[in-house]
Amino acid sequence: MEQVIGKLYVVATPIGNLTDISQRALDVLREVDLIAAEDTRHSARLLEAYMIKTPLKAYHDHNEDYQSTVLVKQLLGGDNVALISDAGTPLINDPGYRLLSAVHDAGIQVVPVPGANAALALLSVCGLAVNSFVFEGFPPVKSQQRQDYFCRWLKSPHTHVYYESSHRIVASLVDALAVLGGDRMVAMGRELTKTFETIKRCTLAELVEFVQSDNNQQKGEFVIVISRAQVDESAADTDIREMLEKILPIVSLKQASQVVASLTGQKKNRVYQIALEMQQS
Repeated sequence: MEQVIGKLYVVATPIGNLTDISQRALDVLREVDLIAAEDTRHSARLLEAYMIKTPLKAYHDHNEDYQSTVLVKQLLGGDNVALISDAGTPLINDPGYRLLSAVHDAGIQVVPVPGANAALALLSVCGLAVNSFVFEGFPPVKSQQRQDYFCRWLKSPHTHVYYESSHRIVASLVDALAVLGGDRMVAMGRELTKTFETIKRCTLAELVEFVQSDNNQQKGEFVIVISRAQVDESAADTDIREMLEKILPIVSLKQASQVVASLTGQKKNRVYQIALEMQQS
């Protein structure tokens, strides 16, 4: 008789407002044999709100190695398991990497059940260019390391999004201001989808002043979006041409354009046009 292997469902849960959960997510949480949760006490409130009786097991940073082994055995034994985090989409700055890696290695099917995510929620409403963005997680705790972290964005062609805690939000924004300057456009999302939600779009200098002047704006959970650097087109064209000169002899015009566009953050059509002009000259 063929062995029945369970499935691992990676289920997004609300980031604040409990109604921001899909019917499919609720169905999965009811039907699986076990829910692996980052904080069982926190997740119990969500399950109680929807009268879900599925057993909970703690899966967090401190027991990932052990519990990953246990959960893989249960999945191989036929149990279906749902993985959830405290809020939002699992593995996006939350535990789960070791489990997912082990599950894939074991040939177990993984099923995503998408939903809420704090970073994407702010990106969708921030009013900044988000066709190309980089998610940075949490910055370093120490100021000098944090400034080094922001230095990488000085000339970045991508919008950057990161999380910050209430304990460090002021220091983090002050360090960003010191490195990136006050004119860089930014957006802040505080307590997204919750009662005291704040969404603020302004310059970095204005945001620092806004947060420093209001203690209420220093409480809660934060998402920060920092716009990409303003690119000097003439300098960008020079960089593009230098890269194309090295790549065009090796690959096709189309491939070279795709590679250089990816490296520089420039539009593929613009890079392709420059490459075409170079070949014709």
